Amino acid sequence: MGGDHGCGVVMEGAKRALQLDSGITALFLVGDKEQIHQGLPSGGFRDHRVQVIHASEVLTMTDKPASAVRKKKDCSMVRAIDLVHEGKADAVISVGNTGGLFAAATFRLGRVAGVDRGAIATVIPTQRREFVLLDAGANIECKPIHLAHYAVMGSIYSREILGVKNPRVGLLSVGTEDSKGNELTLEAFKMCRQLDINFIGNVEGHDLFHESVDVVVCDGFVGNIVLKTCESLAMAIFSMLKHELTANPRRKLGALLARNAFRAIKKRLDPEGYGGAPLLGFNGAVLKAHGSARERSIASAIRVASQSIQHQVNQSITREISAANQRLGLGEQLAPVLGVSQT
Repeated sequence: MGGDHGCGVVMEGAKRALQLDSGITALFLVGDKEQIHQGLPSGGFRDHRVQVIHASEVLTMTDKPASAVRKKKDCSMVRAIDLVHEGKADAVISVGNTGGLFAAATFRLGRVAGVDRGAIATVIPTQRREFVLLDAGANIECKPIHLAHYAVMGSIYSREILGVKNPRVGLLSVGTEDSKGNELTLEAFKMCRQLDINFIGNVEGHDLFHESVDVVVCDGFVGNIVLKTCESLAMAIFSMLKHELTANPRRKLGALLARNAFRAIKKRLDPEGYGGAPLLGFNGAVLKAHGSARERSIASAIRVASQSIQHQVNQSITREISAANQRLGLGEQLAPVLGVSQT
């Protein structure tokens, strides 16, 4: 529920994912039962692993996240999160309200022990590889410890899901020198340097696509601007190319000869192959797919969620965040400061 294209797209994506992954033992479709049945894919959806969980409400894009999560107890997003909280499911995927999903994960799942703020991580492709950007918009105001934790969690995700052996972690700033940045980044820099990660120091905006960094750390304000600028720029470049390459017959011929190259670039930049953005730092795998996600994107999101479970990403975060806090001299004092109630 809550996606731009209705239940049918979500179910078709789920159907594809189940056909490709025999390791999935159960898949719950949470939402309005009547709409789910009306949106069944043509040709049916018969798989013993699928179960429909009825929810009478939907957390819409116009709802205020925190208050809606508290008031709409029977909305599909909260019901899905509760399946993870109750141990009936290992992961939750949503195409709905991002703020609502983040709030539901915070209130219903709680954060991993020692983590003060969860983060949205986004995988952004470059010419030959990808980098992980976090936070991509969950937390507008951050403290240095939050960025240090993002560095640890981003490194784990890059290593376990993207297969980077020793991820290079950079702190996004206005210069590469140690002394560059604002109060937040300067303090975060000192913390990151103490961590057991491959911290390469500050990186600038023009470093992101030079393939010199695997994890880019920043607060949610900066991260969201970077993400949306990248998305908008990619769309603008393709639009300009299409306009110029169809301007006259000669250019059209050139475009025809180069069409396979353009298709390869488009495929490389296609966000549907990455499935969605993981919410890191919570007691359960949580993945946010784009509201406009189509079938392939839903299938990819399920694949990534399955990989997160198989690679025990949350267990690694718990273990390595604890070690990071010890290195930073925070240790046991984090229990009352950073602990989160499960209620």
